[in-house]
Amino acid sequence: MFEDVFTPANLVYLAGAFYVAGLAITNQIILRLFILGGTGVYLIYYSTIAEHPLWEAIYVSLLIGLANVGGLTSLIARNSRLAIPAAHADIYFDFPNLPPGDFRALMKLAKRSTVTDDRQVTVEGEAGEKLYYVISGSTLVRKGDQAFILAPNLFLGEIAFLIGAPSSASAWLEEGAEVLEWRFDDLRRKCARNTRFKLALEAAISADLAHKVAHSMGRDAVRVDNIPKPMIDALETVPKN
Repeated sequence: MFEDVFTPANLVYLAGAFYVAGLAITNQIILRLFILGGTGVYLIYYSTIAEHPLWEAIYVSLLIGLANVGGLTSLIARNSRLAIPAAHADIYFDFPNLPPGDFRALMKLAKRSTVTDDRQVTVEGEAGEKLYYVISGSTLVRKGDQAFILAPNLFLGEIAFLIGAPSSASAWLEEGAEVLEWRFDDLRRKCARNTRFKLALEAAISADLAHKVAHSMGRDAVRVDNIPKPMIDALETVPKN
């Protein structure tokens, strides 16, 4: 009965069904699993269709299968929580647009530190060299005649990084703030080598920009209590109408 069902013709149809089903699915992991199943069926077909196995076709199918397994392994590793570095596991959920593999790659390029003194990290109108992500602590931002305090979990210097323009605002980190920093050159080289990484990073930065626009505060809403020096000095230089 087995031989009646799995005839050479039926094996071809079954392999074709695996390929068609896989190509109809957008999920890359499931797609590759279906293609792998189709390759396996073709291997059975090439082994049984003739009096002797069709070795040339078998070798080629094995190479295709091995390449597919390599790509599948890479995809699974990229999306596995095991790819998240232990040193930065506490902030992984601050980057929801980054798969674990891309998050790991981003953290490899980052320097994580705690600010020991109030520190200016961007200057309005001047070209920046670093992208920052504030993990904890407040940030004072001055843009033109406006100044406001931003809560943590945000990028700084992202406009300069994305379009190569001068920084759109001046920003200071308060003492004790924890921050990640990347050199623009390192990130741009990585983005040039890996388009997937580039798209994931730009998506994370775009989400941050949208959040800033939605929660921006005007000059009249500046919170002046508990702002450390030299943040107060910076605020005092803001023109008042």
